[in-house]
Amino acid sequence: MRHKKTYYAKELETTNGTLLIEGPISAEQLSSLHFHEDLVAFRPPLQQHKALIEIASLPEGRIIIARHENTIVGYVTFLYPDPLERWSEIKMDDLIELGAVEVISSFRGASVAQNLLRVAIMDEEMENYIIITTEYYWHWDLKGTGLNIWDYRRMMEKMMSAGGLTYFATDDPEICSHPANCLMARIGKNVPPKSVQTFDRLRFMNRFMY
Repeated sequence: MRHKKTYYAKELETTNGTLLIEGPISAEQLSSLHFHEDLVAFRPPLQQHKALIEIASLPEGRIIIARHENTIVGYVTFLYPDPLERWSEIKMDDLIELGAVEVISSFRGASVAQNLLRVAIMDEEMENYIIITTEYYWHWDLKGTGLNIWDYRRMMEKMMSAGGLTYFATDDPEICSHPANCLMARIGKNVPPKSVQTFDRLRFMNRFMY
């Protein structure tokens, strides 16, 4: 499958300054930008910056960033699911995962994450994919936000809806291990019925057990 990437951008006014929401960003562009030291949700900033550069180098990899001048203050990633995950058990060229969304605390509440997702789906190429995200409560910043699990879940659903992702049922054991966990997805308008059927099989791989 050919992965065409078309750059889009928009400005977002916040109380802490104007952000440029842009992408997909190339590995070279990412390398030239400063990665904010408060982007620590997944790994130390230097390691995460390197990981984003590696994702941007992948044929299917997409990185959308929010930057304040020359500093990245938020990002969202898209790439093929991890080979160890259920979502890779049946190889699908047109299924990609929204792997991570992160925004530094000083810009939270300014709809930065929603705008990252809006810019991501401006590219018509995204209509050729099924986009999934798996939400696990143990990854959520409950302490930093002061939200309880269910309020955080509602916040995540609202954020993901900005990118057109909605709730999908699944029997995946890890998702089913807690009622707050969930699978969300967006099926592009150009995705063929065969791919939708394959996705349905991935969602319910344990049916034979019942």
